[in-house]
Amino acid sequence: MNAFASPAGGSVLVIGGGLVGASLAIALDAAGVAATLVEAAAPRTDAQPSYDERNLALARATVNGLEAIGVWRHAAACATPIRHIRVSRADEFGSARIDAEKHGVDALGWTLPARELGAALLHRLDECTRLTRLAPAKLASLQPLSGGWRAQVEAADGTRSLDTPLLVGADGTQSFVRAQLGIDTERHDYRQTLFVCTVTAEREHANRAWERFSDAGPVALLPLAERRCGLVLTVAAAEAEAVATLDDAGFIALAQRRFGWRLGRLSRPGKRHPYAIQRVAANLLTAPHAVLVGNAAQTVHPIGAQGFNLGLRDALTLAELVAAAPDPGAPGLLARYAARRAPDREGTMAMSHGLVQLACLSQPLLAPLRSLALLACDRLPPLQRVLARRGMGFRGEPPLAVLERLP
Repeated sequence: MNAFASPAGGSVLVIGGGLVGASLAIALDAAGVAATLVEAAAPRTDAQPSYDERNLALARATVNGLEAIGVWRHAAACATPIRHIRVSRADEFGSARIDAEKHGVDALGWTLPARELGAALLHRLDECTRLTRLAPAKLASLQPLSGGWRAQVEAADGTRSLDTPLLVGADGTQSFVRAQLGIDTERHDYRQTLFVCTVTAEREHANRAWERFSDAGPVALLPLAERRCGLVLTVAAAEAEAVATLDDAGFIALAQRRFGWRLGRLSRPGKRHPYAIQRVAANLLTAPHAVLVGNAAQTVHPIGAQGFNLGLRDALTLAELVAAAPDPGAPGLLARYAARRAPDREGTMAMSHGLVQLACLSQPLLAPLRSLALLACDRLPPLQRVLARRGMGFRGEPPLAVLERLP
């Protein structure tokens, strides 16, 4: 077990037990680092509030990382491989096709219901031996100390005072940790709302994932078992209330108009969940003896399905650096973390924001250029190779855990 230079020899304190926070806690435990995880909800594999009905598109690097920390064995049976990706824009001639076989891999990524990943993380958390879990619990206040922080945590059995050499904010877009550290954010409201649900397609999806752009925003279909697909439908925020009140037939008709008939008739929509879409980026990733990961550090537009994938690379990079250091909150370590994450973070945020601006807005003069760009991605192998590797999660200096199966 690592020896920490902290006010009271305390463990790394992770605030937030969602997908990224739980992954970080597991990675720290696997690396032999003592940690305490503060979770807002009591652990329940059947109905964990943090794990909703979304279907996650997990990049290849993400699955490599989950496998390395012992999570994937609990989730693999529920995952569907993505072997082909098709990208197009409504009413324009260009399209791009990316196939796993051409890039020497068995899959570009996998689709997994978020609830199943949540259950897998909970199973793996139960196997941890160096981890202390407080749930339900919440951070009430922070006090800076020499060499760390003192956190007041309200738990079911009363308030606890915890000293830590490294405080990690993994508590989501509206991060309390980030606010307490005084880190400002840059926000952009896309004035869009995302609806996610599961649908059944008339034709076999053949392990294809589809992304279709239009003036109204992107729509995607992700392959699932038994001809089911995860539908991701974006609408203008002004239309969200009307869309939310549609019955199943009306919602399917809208989805069919937006996606088209590539998979035949869509049917049997599951429960729909709306999400307002905003871009929220912390101006700093670190503060003295503190770091932000996942959505607390950056919340990106869901186009391209990069949110959790990016957050997991945050968590695995931090765990890798902490495992090799005597003091997990040392300024040099946090500076190295911020430097290593910068290219991946900035590149992914720029990509998602740029796609929305270029591919989803009504700009008739750009239509030929957009189509030519998609054709270039489809026809130029060197360009497609770069894009495919970035889409698979290999960008910048990735954490070592995701490189174990680097194609």
